[in-house]
Amino acid sequence: MTGQDPMSAVQIDTTRPHPARMYDWYLGGKDNYPVDEEMGRQMLTLDPRVPVMARVNRAFMHRATRWLARSGVRQFLDIGTGIPTEPNLHQIAQEAAPGARVVYCDNDPIVLAHAAALLRGTDEGATEYLQADVRDPDAILEGARKVLDFTRPVALSLIALLHFVSDEDGAHDLVRRLLAELPSGSYLVMTHATADFTPEESKAATEKMRAAGVTLALRSREEFSRFFDGLDLVEPGVEVPHHWHPELGEPVPGQDDGVIPGYGAVGRKG
Repeated sequence: MTGQDPMSAVQIDTTRPHPARMYDWYLGGKDNYPVDEEMGRQMLTLDPRVPVMARVNRAFMHRATRWLARSGVRQFLDIGTGIPTEPNLHQIAQEAAPGARVVYCDNDPIVLAHAAALLRGTDEGATEYLQADVRDPDAILEGARKVLDFTRPVALSLIALLHFVSDEDGAHDLVRRLLAELPSGSYLVMTHATADFTPEESKAATEKMRAAGVTLALRSREEFSRFFDGLDLVEPGVEVPHHWHPELGEPVPGQDDGVIPGYGAVGRKG
């Protein structure tokens, strides 16, 4: 698969920070703009451990993907992919199962410009990239069907994404819409930031992001758990991300030096 032509991307908006580019900055990447770094530095003044949180989310994705591939899942739909940072999801999945098929999706044109890095998979498997927004699930499903077989289980991966989608935009309904099209035996994989542990810092972060035009919807454990209504949670259930099957990956330096204000979980559709 070759994905879409990066030259067809809409113009990149460098006047407002974008979560994918901020995430890249936290991870030490160079595919971001001054506006992303500026907002990232403002977040660091509120909580200097934000880069550790970004790496913890990434490590959770690696471990969950290994668990799923070893459990027999061979298809992955990753929404909110972000700028490529190796190892990417398809590399983890195809290491365990060379025939795994992966569809990536993001709404930032800069991710599209780097999509070629996401498409270097095994000859036996398949990878594809979609330029689409999670708020348009029909477009995502239409594109994903061209690569994935929706009669067989699919792992829907939403890593550090839904806290950028408000209740007004129907975050829970969007997840239900996506899951409704996936067959029995499919999985939902999620991490999500929360204000449960750091209420004051989280309130300040939400206000700063809102002022910059970015939604930050920090949800409680109960609100996060609602995304998994009707699914069978994989043990250990809803956890802070680095406590979910730590044996499946290397620890992130600094992950135990303070609170990680987020949750992660994997649930199976019966």
